[in-house]
Amino acid sequence: MEWKTRPLTCLGVTENNSPQMQLHAESGTGLHQEDVKRRHILPKALVIGLVAGVISSAFREALQWSETHRIAWLNRLPPVGSLLAALSLGAVGGGVGLWLVRRFAPETTGSGIPHIKSVVLGEEELRWWRVLPVKFFAGIASIGGGLALGREGPTIQIGGATGLMVSRWFRVRPGEGERKALICAGAGAGLAAAFNAPLAGVIFVLEELHGAFTPVIFVAAFLACVTADVVCRIMTGETPVFGLHGMPVPSLTALPVALVVGVMAGLGGVVFNRCLLASLDAFDRLKRWPPMAVGALTGLVVGLAAWIYPQVSGSGGLLAERALAGEFSIRVVLLLIVARFALTMISYGSGSAGGIFAPLLVIGALGGLAVGNTAHALAPAWAGHPEVFAVLGMGALLTAIVRAPLTGIVLMIELTGKYDYMLPLLVSCLVAYGIAEGLRDLPVYEALRRRAKHRMAAASALGLKELGTSTKPQG
Repeated sequence: MEWKTRPLTCLGVTENNSPQMQLHAESGTGLHQEDVKRRHILPKALVIGLVAGVISSAFREALQWSETHRIAWLNRLPPVGSLLAALSLGAVGGGVGLWLVRRFAPETTGSGIPHIKSVVLGEEELRWWRVLPVKFFAGIASIGGGLALGREGPTIQIGGATGLMVSRWFRVRPGEGERKALICAGAGAGLAAAFNAPLAGVIFVLEELHGAFTPVIFVAAFLACVTADVVCRIMTGETPVFGLHGMPVPSLTALPVALVVGVMAGLGGVVFNRCLLASLDAFDRLKRWPPMAVGALTGLVVGLAAWIYPQVSGSGGLLAERALAGEFSIRVVLLLIVARFALTMISYGSGSAGGIFAPLLVIGALGGLAVGNTAHALAPAWAGHPEVFAVLGMGALLTAIVRAPLTGIVLMIELTGKYDYMLPLLVSCLVAYGIAEGLRDLPVYEALRRRAKHRMAAASALGLKELGTSTKPQG
């Protein structure tokens, strides 16, 4: 018999200990409570936006400070001192970050977005009191130490945990409805605060996290994302993350090159997803090692790369800015793509706390610039400004990997402030989406969620088998 319901411990159902009361209503993302009204959820969503905005902005500022000072320090030291500093920072940051994750909250591994999706689907618990501090400090240790990971995954999981925390403050009744809406709203607020992108936060909730439009989810996410963005702009500044001052508007003659960017991004997204899963499988062979040792080993590899070229490590924001400014030649771009791709696979595969949004945006910017430089050499009339295609590469690769085209398009517009890039972004993103779908590749967060679910089921089956063996009569 296949159960259609699962435990609701994470949502606070403790009123009745009978098996029937400890099971979910049918798992899914719908709102099944009639008393969930938009006017009831407004003040809660506002508080979630305020709290998530403050925490996410503090996380963002801490990472920016650590990355800027780490790169400046490595550039200022003599070669031997710079090497020792890069290796030490990487080893300590990677070791401490992974130890915090495995010791206190294993669900905070990686970006945390697959975990939030599982919570929304009723498949896992959300221990917000553990997720909030562990994700915050483990993320600062790992990314601040130089691991090639991003801040957006952690802020999304932190925001989702904030949504559940605030729902407890307001004593929201357990169930399928209001708490799920508040968790989703908090997750969207985390993305909005990570990138100063409130619309992208709302669309991410509807397109990727919740997967369906309902008025309650929309209103809660909209208010929380806007509030978090206001808080973020007060704390970190009002300018877009990537200020593209003076970059020209691409003309209609650039659309053929935009199509090529979409093709390359679609293929690259499939390769990225499959290599990411393979990296996780490879690191699984080191599960018997102490987490401090695995994290330190990863940090040493990343630290060596940071010593050679400091900007290739960490979140990669400075690298993306230089790509958007068109500062790299085709040979340098190709080398940086390989280096950044390898570091992302190693960093994420280790299980440290950090996301893939920022790393894939960096790779997408470099890939788009490579296509733009090549097109400029072959047909200058079609690609007069190669750096324009770095913007398209970011959105297209995000679409191919996450399989959320609307999120990719809106996020790029909000990140750059270039609303007149809409048409070429539509071409690149939709072509990338079609190719990734045509190759039948799972979206990355769905693939990661299924992988975690299968591993949990296998571990549970192994535990039951060992328990049965230990209780067999001997002799």
